[in-house]
Amino acid sequence: MTSRIPGADEFTSRPMPREELLRQISPTLPLHQVDESRSEPVDALTYEVVRHRLWAITQEMGETLRRMSGSHVVTESNDFNFSICDELGEQVQVGTFNIGLIGSMDLAIVWTLRNRSDNPGIAEGDMFLCNDPWIGGGLHQNDAAILAPIFHEGKLFGWTTAIAHQVDLGGPRPGSFSPSAQDVFGEAAPTPPLKVVRGGVLQRDVAEAWVRRSRLPHLVGLDLRAKIAANKNAAEQILRLITKYGADTVKVVMRRMMDDAERRLRAKLETLPDGTWTAVGYQEQSQTGDRGLYAIKVAMTKQGDRLVFDFRGTAGQTGIINCPYPGLRAGIVFTMLPLLAGDIPWAAGGLMRCFEIVTDEDTITNASFPAAVGKGPFGPAWGAGNLVAEVLAKMLDAEPDHRTDVQSICNGTTDLCVVSGVDVRGGGSKGFVSPVFDVMAGGYGAQVYHDGVDTGGRLIIPAARAPDVEMTEYLYPLVALWRREQTDSGGPGRQRGGMSGSVCYVQHPDQQGTMSLVVSGTGKVANQNVGLAGGYPGNSQLDLVVRGIDLPQLADAATIPGGLDELGGEVEVLPCEGESTLGPGDALYLHWQAGGGYGDPLLRPAESVGDDVLQVRVSAAAARDVYGVVLGEDGEVDPAATDGLRQELRTRRASGAGLSSTPPMAISTPELEEARRLDDNLVVLDSPHGGTVACVHCGTEIGPLAGGEFVAALARRESAPTEAGPHIWHDPSEYVDAEIVFRQLFCPGCLTAVHSRVVPVDHPLPADDYRSWA
Repeated sequence: MTSRIPGADEFTSRPMPREELLRQISPTLPLHQVDESRSEPVDALTYEVVRHRLWAITQEMGETLRRMSGSHVVTESNDFNFSICDELGEQVQVGTFNIGLIGSMDLAIVWTLRNRSDNPGIAEGDMFLCNDPWIGGGLHQNDAAILAPIFHEGKLFGWTTAIAHQVDLGGPRPGSFSPSAQDVFGEAAPTPPLKVVRGGVLQRDVAEAWVRRSRLPHLVGLDLRAKIAANKNAAEQILRLITKYGADTVKVVMRRMMDDAERRLRAKLETLPDGTWTAVGYQEQSQTGDRGLYAIKVAMTKQGDRLVFDFRGTAGQTGIINCPYPGLRAGIVFTMLPLLAGDIPWAAGGLMRCFEIVTDEDTITNASFPAAVGKGPFGPAWGAGNLVAEVLAKMLDAEPDHRTDVQSICNGTTDLCVVSGVDVRGGGSKGFVSPVFDVMAGGYGAQVYHDGVDTGGRLIIPAARAPDVEMTEYLYPLVALWRREQTDSGGPGRQRGGMSGSVCYVQHPDQQGTMSLVVSGTGKVANQNVGLAGGYPGNSQLDLVVRGIDLPQLADAATIPGGLDELGGEVEVLPCEGESTLGPGDALYLHWQAGGGYGDPLLRPAESVGDDVLQVRVSAAAARDVYGVVLGEDGEVDPAATDGLRQELRTRRASGAGLSSTPPMAISTPELEEARRLDDNLVVLDSPHGGTVACVHCGTEIGPLAGGEFVAALARRESAPTEAGPHIWHDPSEYVDAEIVFRQLFCPGCLTAVHSRVVPVDHPLPADDYRSWA
């Protein structure tokens, strides 16, 4: 049962109409507002010049922060972002860094306007510091934002914001992440907006209280000043823009940018089929010692030019796997912008007008204070974002003009591992806290016409980077034995998911003590990086400590180990949520998630599989067992043997699904090629009683489209998760109590895979309703 804290509701923020917000702002705060109908018209050239200048300013804010910050979170991995907003906080322009960090920045400004405009007031030269996930401006307490009002001629013209992940902001564990927290009081403290700069002067008392909470006050203090500088430089440039073009002109451009983004997204939505698409995902282990699975559910309804995301039915808040409402909203935004608005300028204020959120209170995606929310961004917020990506892809796949935008789920989530201890290299004694950011190199999901990008980064952080290994070794007492792409990690499919990688670290030879490890990883059981249209999921996440490795790997090593089996020692499998240690004779191994595949792997051209084997993207064993491709001793594809093996694998599918007949080979049926598609395998045939779903490969009519009734007629097979490919290593019973299966649904005629998931045995079957086609 949720424990309520009196007065906690005052520290929540939700979107509200502009008219209502205006009524809640103190009348002592003058606002710059413009009536576009009464303003001088802005010509197209001026509009484009001002628009591009605002975009450039957000990018320049990134350079300012990167040059001043001493944190490798910023300098190496780009885990930060910026926005330029109008006077009421609607975001006019956002940066291309961590999109999740701007998904709720407007909510933080709205709260500040409502609660700070009277006391202590919002004045020229002020800036506010905030890291409260319920208010917005970040997804957990480690995301700290600076909100800076811009005044022109005494009126509030707009805002700039700068936000970055802070390595440590206190709490019981280094890195401020505690897998055993019972509530927010076992984590870093959330801070509602505080005036940290007053009249252009940094308030020393506030700044010192802020850094006092951290184990790394020098880094947190430097980041604080870097964000202030980024905001200050941006304000100066915006004011110069106003001086050149006039305040009203710049504001008209800002309003028009958001209106144009809204108009273009609504126009795109109008071209897509109406209907409801559903998806269910899971969070594993709510905290240390737990062995449960917790469902996140979404039903996305598209009607005309609007989307509604309904998360009702999601599991109640529990453990540390929670995010407040701003985190849920950010999960939608950081997925929608690159997937649905990739060809639209990111005036996020306009794009956010196109969707609505429906959600229960007190759930893991809409948690109430004082729930623990330290895992919010890379747990439930990212998990919700994956489901949004899945339902968006289904919608786009059903419209031929948008199939180029379809993408299977990317790397699923981050693999969090925080290493901390005392660096004694060179006779020193300096504490350090370091998240392992090599995991930024995630695999992208496969598309309809392209394989996923190998170790391409993060969908939600377009400018993400994996840090330079040598920089990591310079900053921290760690030595990398390897960082490499992992064969077979990408989700198998007609188009293969992008590969992920692994990294293996040991202590620096000068270190003698034991380092602490805090780990958190979702996707070790029920995959986050699912495939589409029968494509298999990418690899499951795996975190290990190898105890007592062979000494030559610690000093004077002349070769790079080929893998874990060459390290010696004993393997300790790390849990989804927990803590461990790294001693002088140990190795830390992290293998993060890849992208999901698209389409049935048996439909992948054999020559492409052969090339994957040649390029060490796919093993010869996976080529044979998953793709059904036989390679000769010379590495060339054996066409006859491949056809025979693929037919054998289809027969095995039929047997596993309880069918006795031998299925035919899947060969596209020309007369169905132009029929309306649901995805790579299924089309809709018109009939007097509504649409009927058929297989494009063999022509089998499966069942009615309406309400997803055809799903019940699909052949179904459930097997061990290892059947999803050689990249699923560990028995799920090591992590959870639920029975986990690899579930596949096939065309009952040719046994082509149309749906493939690693899920709990009670996972619901898909029930999408394409209402405009029924």
